[in-house]
Amino acid sequence: MGRDLRHSGPRRRRWSVWHWLPTVLVLTLLAAGVGAYRFEWGQRYLPGLAADPQTEPEQVPAPAGLDLPEWTPPTDHAVALDTAGALVPDRVAAAVSDDLADPDLGKHVVGAVAPLAPGSAEWTTGDGRYLPASTTKLLTLGAALDVLGPDHTFTTRVVRGTGPRDVVLVGGGDPLLASRSLTVAEAESTYPARADVTTLALQVAEALGGQGRVRVRFDDSLFSGPTDNPAWRRDYVPDDIVSPITALMVDGGDEPDSDLKSDEPSLAAAQVFADGLRAAGLRVNGQPQRVVAPAGAEELASVESAPLSQVAERILDVSDNEGAEVVGHQVGLATSGTGSFEAGAAGVLDTLGGLGIDVAGAEVYDGSGLSRRNRVSTSLLIDLIQHAAGPDGEGMRSLVTGMPVAGFTGSLTYRFAEGPAVARGLVRAKTGTLTGVHALAGIAVDREGQPLAFVFGADKSPPIESYDSQEALDRAAASLAACRCSD
Repeated sequence: MGRDLRHSGPRRRRWSVWHWLPTVLVLTLLAAGVGAYRFEWGQRYLPGLAADPQTEPEQVPAPAGLDLPEWTPPTDHAVALDTAGALVPDRVAAAVSDDLADPDLGKHVVGAVAPLAPGSAEWTTGDGRYLPASTTKLLTLGAALDVLGPDHTFTTRVVRGTGPRDVVLVGGGDPLLASRSLTVAEAESTYPARADVTTLALQVAEALGGQGRVRVRFDDSLFSGPTDNPAWRRDYVPDDIVSPITALMVDGGDEPDSDLKSDEPSLAAAQVFADGLRAAGLRVNGQPQRVVAPAGAEELASVESAPLSQVAERILDVSDNEGAEVVGHQVGLATSGTGSFEAGAAGVLDTLGGLGIDVAGAEVYDGSGLSRRNRVSTSLLIDLIQHAAGPDGEGMRSLVTGMPVAGFTGSLTYRFAEGPAVARGLVRAKTGTLTGVHALAGIAVDREGQPLAFVFGADKSPPIESYDSQEALDRAAASLAACRCSD
């Protein structure tokens, strides 16, 4: 009994440690789970595990701390924009000045805020001209919607070539042309619908009876000039920041299952088309070759893009550089007959100026905003947003509906973590980001229910402070949503 008593103490202590260890581990895991859910650790620090706002927007959780008001049925009495409350500049200044003075924004900061009613008085700060980065896409798409129309579609065709066995894939400048058709599950979460060259190949095979030999040719002559914009940094295309721009691109110039861009996007599209013909039972001789399709050639098949209004929404939501550049070339074609970077940029400014939008002093060299030579005024963006939201802007309404929603969609899904939480859902804005450059342009609804157009930009920010600079602009926009800035 003495030996049992001597050894009972240590045994009891060892048993106690092993007994409680699983409980401690379970409690630790539960605490970590609660913290991860409450503070969104997963999507903040492990973004690879978070829902993708581009492909799974319905799975993106509402931001933590968001308190949405109860829904109430709309009334029959709409308030006309021209009778909405006037802006109170002192209140706007009180709301946003501290955030716009954040030293992380650097030495050159501009801002403008105005009601959506055209011609309304604005509150402004800074000299008004700035490097717009991707807010340039608003200009490109606004001009395209006006000159082409929101229902315009882009056609990719296949015609007979000069040789008896030649089939020619003719690029129509479809900004969202895909390599393959989507599965049912993919199609349900993809907006808008995409035309694709694999479906086109199946249609061609059917038109040719499903058998025989063919030689694939491709025609991307709709666009002209360089495929790499001279106003871009020299490393953008070689380093796969952006694809060469052609009238025949699939998947935005992306290589399959890769983060790389194709060096020859037109040839890559033709190769996918050739593979589709082989899969459909045809024998394809040789490699695709570039040609110009014969005038009046017999059409074998064609596919249509989604309407431009939907294409514009997609480009704005995810800030699609290649898509914006293709649309810019289409503006050049529509206004001057030339589909190039230079013609597109000129066509954008001519079109917007013809609508009475203030384009004075604007310098635009591309459609996406990648060029660091671009300069526009805040009044240009304010005028454009007012027009798109106003009674004369019905054809341009996709500029408003396509802008990402703060804290919820597109390029703003994981932003607006700071500042008044009410902004999440009440601010829609197009982002703009280059090294040392940050911009937001969009609409915020203030506490009086007044929608306000705003433009904030900082183009000399310290590159090392990139995230802090973004957050400062986010806080400024969020403060508008929390402000009683109108009478």
